[in-house]
Amino acid sequence: MVTVIFILTLTGIIWRSRRLGIGWIALGGTLGVLIAGIINLEDIGEAWETIGNPMLILVSLILIYLIFNEAGFFFQVARLIIGWGDGFGRWLLLILVLLAAVVTAPLTNYGSILIWTPIVIETLRLLGFQPKTTLVYVLATGFMADVASLIFPFSNVVNGITIDYFGISFIRYVLVMMPVDFTMLLTSIGILWFYFDRYIPINYDQRKIPLVNLVRDPLICRWSFAILGWVVIGNLFREISGLFAILAALMTIFLAGRWFSPDKSIIPLNKLLRRVPWQIVIFSIGMYFVAIALGKTYLISLLSQIFTQLSGWGITLASMGTGFLAMLLSGLSHNLPTMVNNILAMQNTVIADPAIEEAMVYANLIGCNIGAKITPIGSLSTLLWFDILQRQGLSFSWSQYFRIHIVLIVPLLFIGLLFLAIWLPWLIA
Repeated sequence: MVTVIFILTLTGIIWRSRRLGIGWIALGGTLGVLIAGIINLEDIGEAWETIGNPMLILVSLILIYLIFNEAGFFFQVARLIIGWGDGFGRWLLLILVLLAAVVTAPLTNYGSILIWTPIVIETLRLLGFQPKTTLVYVLATGFMADVASLIFPFSNVVNGITIDYFGISFIRYVLVMMPVDFTMLLTSIGILWFYFDRYIPINYDQRKIPLVNLVRDPLICRWSFAILGWVVIGNLFREISGLFAILAALMTIFLAGRWFSPDKSIIPLNKLLRRVPWQIVIFSIGMYFVAIALGKTYLISLLSQIFTQLSGWGITLASMGTGFLAMLLSGLSHNLPTMVNNILAMQNTVIADPAIEEAMVYANLIGCNIGAKITPIGSLSTLLWFDILQRQGLSFSWSQYFRIHIVLIVPLLFIGLLFLAIWLPWLIA
């Protein structure tokens, strides 16, 4: 029964009826598994303990993004960085992808997609780049943001889930994952350069920059970095990071609303709040419960058998198998429930060699983070990325996305998992 519900839900999401958003389709799947008795209210309560904080952060960052966009913050930052490329297209790309990695580490991949992507788009528009060229830069920076989100436990929700379940310390996580992530970042630059080089302009004319000022709310722009800094501080305290994000969003709304001043609000908050992409939020929650129901019935047991087999193949093949399996499952359902199902399966698996067990834990993390990028529904950051493109008038289909990212991700995942299998035994020794 649960398999039928999952297939119907997945088919509906891929078909994407214009009248019925992906959120309602995923929610329909949740109602299906509830009515069938596969999950109950207790399961929902337990699941909320895992996804509640990330959802609060997500909604808060979306609100901040919408207000910043209306205020002209992205235009203001774009004007600051617009000359850094010095007229060279390849140099500009390198700067933008490296800054995407720098922004992601403290602000999470959600924050990077919602804050850095609009800045990149605004920068390229000011330079007069064509939509196709703009898409190349936006693809590259979005891809780099997700790769960089492996570096710290707080840089990605999936990282936090992993360290909570397995009791991994901050120092141990960084010792293992920082070298792996740096290797993957360097590899990503090489892959992006190889794949996109022919689309990057050799030179561009900086003199064509328009002199118009698109900053609508200077007050928001003045407070913007303080607001983002507050979010970053909250990310250091993961258990209450959602509270910090909510306070940052409320502060942004308070400043935009001008309720403390006789001046009228410049930004139409009522209209803005209606633009929140609730379909993405609802989809994430709904798909989580459908995938958890799948795990509860038979998937966790099946995965446990697979992990038992993989653990007997040596550290390299175990890492490869776990990582690519996580990629496949994340791409089909979503990386949050995939991560939880895989972790529960690992905890039910007896693995004799501690080094192989640890390697499989990190391989699962890499697969659920990077591998999830292979399809648009694999991660929330990708869905947010698509939403921003749509708001900015950039057209990009799901099929185009898949064709490009399967070429980008498979070699990157292979190199990352191979380096993990080499680095971890050396670290343990």
